[in-house]
This record gives sequence, structure tokens and C-alpha cells, in this order.
Amino acid sequence: MRIFVTGASGFVGSAIVQELLSAGHSVPGLARSDASAAKVAALGADVHRGLLEDIGSLCAGIRTADAVIHIAFNHDFSRFLDSCADDRHVIEAMGHELVGSDRPMVVTAVLAGLALGRVAVEADRASPAFPRASDLTAAAAAVRGVKVTTVRLPPSTHGVGDTIGFVPHLIRLARETGVSGYVGEGQNRWPAVHRLDAAQLYRLALENGALGGPFHAVDDEGITVKAIAELIGRRLGLPVRSVKEADAAGHFGWLAKFMGMDMASSSAHTRAVLGWAPTQPGLLADVDGPAYFGG
Repeated sequence: MRIFVTGASGFVGSAIVQELLSAGHSVPGLARSDASAAKVAALGADVHRGLLEDIGSLCAGIRTADAVIHIAFNHDFSRFLDSCADDRHVIEAMGHELVGSDRPMVVTAVLAGLALGRVAVEADRASPAFPRASDLTAAAAAVRGVKVTTVRLPPSTHGVGDTIGFVPHLIRLARETGVSGYVGEGQNRWPAVHRLDAAQLYRLALENGALGGPFHAVDDEGITVKAIAELIGRRLGLPVRSVKEADAAGHFGWLAKFMGMDMASSSAHTRAVLGWAPTQPGLLADVDGPAYFGG
């Protein structure tokens, strides 16, 4: 298949491109700049110059393809609400382009806010109250006849080159403040997956015709935030301390809204439907190495 990929030069997107090419697919990758274009070309993919904001260039790329993977997202969390609105508009535009065709599309969603007080499963519906409406927007496209599903990514999608995720931010924050912190008792859990395992899941979901989802890109079902803070504190030689919920915004900034979330999630359905079996290191083993701390 010829698979159009947004975010092709990014941390997860580049791994998806490599996975698709290794499986014999061809990839036109969306690139917004010369630097992004050079990265996409270096991966061995075709470069499609354009912008997510330019619906014309986006749809032109889709018209050349047999299938679509949408992974691009602006991870400047200081403008999170704007980024979520932009993502919704992009998914709507891509869905409109694919209506009436049999071409499958896999859209990226998230596990945050999916379930409270229990392990989230694939059958859980995304809450309309959560700002990132990728799941709901994809579902609306499916109602219009688009062959679409979502891959829900955890808050920690890790691996070499991870610079914008939650864990790298916590590491930078610990260095800046001299404390590796967590909120309250720190027993809330975050799921995690290695970027290479996530890339394989995207390929399998697409090759399955975008049927049977949503899918959960989850290897570690739930690691306590305190355990992550303790690892960071040990590696940096810093004290590990609880931050009161009332002080979380002042200490963690934009990450405060996520620090207290319990996001433990299962991928049992995903594994059963797609035969997905993660093989890469888990989060704690991966972070406890040179990729995150050097040396």
C-alpha cells in the first residue's frame, strides 16, 4: 500500500515510517519545512510538502495514497486547547476527503481521561469533557462512512530521541528545582509503550483495514508516578518529595493537570485482535539508561 503519514518526521511518526517501509509499503510523508523534508527523505520515504493548516495540501497528499495514518500533533502544551482544536479540524478534513472510498485511516488519540478509578479498556468511550477529541471526531467520520479507527497512545511513549514527552519534562523540572516530585501519594498510574512497539501497532491496525478498534498502544499497563519520580531522583541524586495538590500548578506548570491522573489501561483486546506483542524494554528499564540521562 501507499500510505500517507502526517507527522512523518516526528518522534513516533518516524518510527511508523520505518516500520511501514520495512514491511514493503511506500510512504509519502507530510513535511512542513526543509528540515522535516530532509528527515523524511533520510528515512527513505517520499516527501509531500505541505501544512496541516493548509487543507488543500493535506488533501492532495491523501489523494495519492491507498491509506492514511495521522500522528501529527503540536506538543506545545502551553497552547494545548488550540492544538486540540487544530487536530479536530484536521481529522474532519481528512474524513471528508475519504468519504465514499474504501481507503482506511488510523488516527492518533490518547488514553488520558478515558476512565477514572479503574483500568481503561478499548471499549471505553472518550469523554466529551476532555479537550483532545480525536476519538470522538474519528467516530463522527465513521458515521459518515469513513473506514477509520484510532490508536490511543499513553502519556509515556518512550525511546531514544524522546525530548517532548512527560518523562523528559519531569527530568528537566527536577534539574531546575532540585526536587523530583509527584502529587499526593503518587500512587496514580501511567501506562507506557516504546515508540517501536507503537509503530508496529499502527502498521497492524492499518493492515487490518482499520477494523476492530479503538486500539491501545499499551505495554506497561500502569506505573505509579511515584515510581517514575523515584527513578529520576535516584539517577540525578536528588530528593524525592510529594507536592501538595494545591501547589501542583506552581511546581509542575502545564503538566500539573496530568500529574494526578490515574490512567492505567489494558491492551488485551488490541493484542487479541491484531496479534500485537510488544518486545521493547518497558518504561522504567528504558528511562534508567543513557537515552534519558546520558552516560
